[in-house]
Amino acid sequence: MSENNDSQQSSISKGRSLEEIADYWDNHSLADHWDKTYEVEFEVRAPHRITLEPDVYARLQEQAEISGVPLATLANLWLSEKLSGDRAA
Repeated sequence: MSENNDSQQSSISKGRSLEEIADYWDNHSLADHWDKTYEVEFEVRAPHRITLEPDVYARLQEQAEISGVPLATLANLWLSEKLSGDRAA
């Protein structure tokens, strides 16, 4: 079911909205519809993550709040500046 097409009906629940589909699955089991399922393949692309020391994260978060920007924006800006400076050295 597409988020942009609310008139499209779900094949099993017959729901036309996320709420109707959720209500259906709150009261039904997939086991009751197993014969209507089929195997699919798909790729999951997880974002790259880094881990910061708790103290570094807290200081970065505090600075982001003071600056009024999202933490990720500030971290990317500072890292870009540092990496640009290292190239010149």
